[in-house]
Amino acid sequence: MVQEYQSPVRVYKHPFELIMAAYVRRFPKCPLIPVFVDSEMISENQSEDGSVLVTERRCTIDVDAPRLLKRIAGVDYLYFIQKNTLNRRERTLRIEVHNETFSNRVLVQECCNYTVHPENEDWTCFEQTASLDIKSFFGFESTAEKIAMKQYAGSIKKGKEIIEYYLRELEEEGVTYIPRWTPPVVSGTGSTRLQLAPISAARAIPVNSAKDGLHSKDPACPTELVAGSPDDKLDADYIRRYLGDLTPLQESCLIRLRQWLQETHKGKIPKDQHVLRFLRARDFNLDKARELLCQSLTWRKQHQVDFLLDTWERPQVLHDYYTGGWHHHDRDGRPLYVLRLGQMDTKGLVRALGEEALLRQVLSINEEGLRRCEENTRVFGRPISCWTCLVDLEGLNMRHLWRPGIKALLRIIEVVEANYPETLGRLLILRAPRVFPVLWTLVSPLIDENTRKKFLVYAGNDYQGPGGLVDYINKEIIPDFLGGDCMCDIPEGGMVPKCLYRTAEELESEENRLLTDSIYKSASIFKGAPYEMLIEITEASSVITWDFDVCKGDVIFNIYHSKRAPQPARKDTLGAHGIASLGAVNAQLIDRSWVLGQDYSMVEKALPCREGESVQGSHITRWPGFYILQWRFHSSPACTASSLPRVDDVLASLQVPSHKCKIMYYTEVLASHDFRGSMTSLESCQSSFSQLSAATTSSNQSHASSISR
Repeated sequence: MVQEYQSPVRVYKHPFELIMAAYVRRFPKCPLIPVFVDSEMISENQSEDGSVLVTERRCTIDVDAPRLLKRIAGVDYLYFIQKNTLNRRERTLRIEVHNETFSNRVLVQECCNYTVHPENEDWTCFEQTASLDIKSFFGFESTAEKIAMKQYAGSIKKGKEIIEYYLRELEEEGVTYIPRWTPPVVSGTGSTRLQLAPISAARAIPVNSAKDGLHSKDPACPTELVAGSPDDKLDADYIRRYLGDLTPLQESCLIRLRQWLQETHKGKIPKDQHVLRFLRARDFNLDKARELLCQSLTWRKQHQVDFLLDTWERPQVLHDYYTGGWHHHDRDGRPLYVLRLGQMDTKGLVRALGEEALLRQVLSINEEGLRRCEENTRVFGRPISCWTCLVDLEGLNMRHLWRPGIKALLRIIEVVEANYPETLGRLLILRAPRVFPVLWTLVSPLIDENTRKKFLVYAGNDYQGPGGLVDYINKEIIPDFLGGDCMCDIPEGGMVPKCLYRTAEELESEENRLLTDSIYKSASIFKGAPYEMLIEITEASSVITWDFDVCKGDVIFNIYHSKRAPQPARKDTLGAHGIASLGAVNAQLIDRSWVLGQDYSMVEKALPCREGESVQGSHITRWPGFYILQWRFHSSPACTASSLPRVDDVLASLQVPSHKCKIMYYTEVLASHDFRGSMTSLESCQSSFSQLSAATTSSNQSHASSISR
């Protein structure tokens, strides 16, 4: 497996020429890097005008590896070839490195770039990418990979320190300014002379004269960094200021996942803080974090969670009887949420509102928590990515263990764990009664192990002593009901009046409405039974738009046109075969007697879509008539698009879960006069919401581009 690394942008607040003067002092050897034994010049070529200098060196590296491994490999040192291309005119340095030793077994490639800061010509940016591919290494592939990544991470961290060390050395020698390169002046005799001042000519440049940094629009507002442009860069100082101290490999995981989202997920991408939470939840395993994040993005899209705080209005019952609310912050600056669970009538709330309304309430709390974390990050000047929750259990009794209430709680925990990982910094459980262990036994299996470690439970009044509440919350903001002096504006709860209870039929109707309260609809595709949707077009040049996510299985998407309306499938089509009820089987719009090319035609090339992918596109209709959007099972060559399902295929699809696919889709028809002037929305794109390889993603995107005309 190829290991890749991508660094953030590191900014030196010094001119490019001064950075280059510091850089060349690393050669031929650098005592600050013990593993860098020596280097020798292989070649050096300069352009006629002196603007471009290409240097090639062989570098000797003493890898910190076990002696046994060195003996087996038969080498004491490793040799790398470094090619430097210095462009004085453009003020850039490109460094390309590859290994000469064991090149047939191990492939190491590194590329570094020094460039001028895009917004401040007196600052210099540095970026670094690298890859490691161990094909075979005497049976020690895993060990060699760990050694290489550890060595590389250490050298990355050391790189900036070395440049800053030599900058201080230059300053001590009186060199604080080096003039920029200028083209040579041709004298009357034809000779050339470079307009370069001697390096000893020094001039101090005040730091305050520099412009703002890489994120100069508003360094206190990280939302500016997530516009979705592929040109966005993450600055190392920004990471430290808004995201926290990360190791070089953790920085690399964040940048690579962010770049992957920019390339595949069209539109607004999550904020860096949000992406980082998913990486932390999976211990910075890039593939696992990407899978979890993409599933969550699909979920947010389906339930329109991004608009929840602006669109959802809390029912009055929640205002009156939901005993929770935000209350200042803890000692670490994290937003503090207080929940008086023991005073809450959970059974009454479930009976009055239903499970879905309570779920939305919890989602709105989590969304508000994310917003408050961003605000506190700006206020306190340090990264705050999670909040603290204080749960008071005084009054908890067997009524809280009501089975439907526990069921609702378990579902809420499952949804929150999947979509808001690493948002809970600490959970303080106070005044836990004897019934608490029963509740904990029921809910703890669904809580992630890392999250469970953040739980602190206090029975009775234990929270008032040493190691109690005051260690985590300032004394002056401890709520009054816990013995503090701060008034906490949270409803006291109480029993929900039974007159507010809803009947079972009303609750079911409400839950169904909430579940379908989305512009997206869901559909199932069975093997041999495609899902088809009919759209009638009365005006040529109308535009059919679609947006669908493949939630399960692989499908093929087609669009057909017919001048005549398809006839609905007869109810006795399957009944003749003795099947009593097959309500899950999709009705077929394309009659099996139709002939492709005569009765109907394919107007777009078939598009294969893999599980987890999101597809958006448009089609400008050439003719009026009837258009059929079809999704069919990917691996069913025996079932053509124009044939009805065979009984065997239908039975197999109902019995074998793997023969069922599921999609979530949205379609809309725009009139031609409404669509003119908005041709950019015709762009069709496909984004992979699973851990697809780059090759697969590229292939799918090339197919998707044909879905717009």
